[in-house]
Amino acid sequence: MRQTKLKNQVTNIPIEKLVAHPDNPNRMSKGNFAKLVRNIGRTGRYEPLVVRPCSRRGGFFQIINGHSRWRALGELGYETAEAVVWKLDDHEACVLLATINRLGGSDVLDRKLAVLGRLERQMHSSEMTKLLPLSRTQIERLTEMGAQGLSRIKPARVEFAAPLVFFVNNKQKKTIENALSLAGRRAGGRTRAARNAAALAEIAERMMRE
Repeated sequence: MRQTKLKNQVTNIPIEKLVAHPDNPNRMSKGNFAKLVRNIGRTGRYEPLVVRPCSRRGGFFQIINGHSRWRALGELGYETAEAVVWKLDDHEACVLLATINRLGGSDVLDRKLAVLGRLERQMHSSEMTKLLPLSRTQIERLTEMGAQGLSRIKPARVEFAAPLVFFVNNKQKKTIENALSLAGRRAGGRTRAARNAAALAEIAERMMRE
């Protein structure tokens, strides 16, 4: 019986035959990229890239998902990368670029705490910080919550920051940054992000009262 080729079959592609998509919208911070490199270097494991054949460059493949992994593998000296090849036209590629990095689920808190608790028994929080996309303060706070038990934690203590995304032009950006700087002098917060969040909330509350 003739076997059909699996659509998601993983193949090894030379690093130099992979090219980035010019419209890739996903960006990884330097800190998280360093952790990605460290994780791949330590374990040799990573999620296969998703690529498509380049229509204008025979033998080359354009990355749809996995740009940071590709960069990390190159930095680690890998000669090939594991990838899944999908035949996509430009429209399908753009749809995936706009969605594939944004459709992940969210963590279930009690399970996340259980995982962090197991890791804490094996390594110090400073070591966990080098590998996980969390700050040392976040890790320590979460592991403390896990040790106390969710049933003993007041709801206010399990609130997490939610992203607020909007786009502004350069003039608006400068105006907003100046306003946040002025309001932030009175706002509390250990980090700049926390001070900006408190300042923005204060400005919004002031506008609501007017």
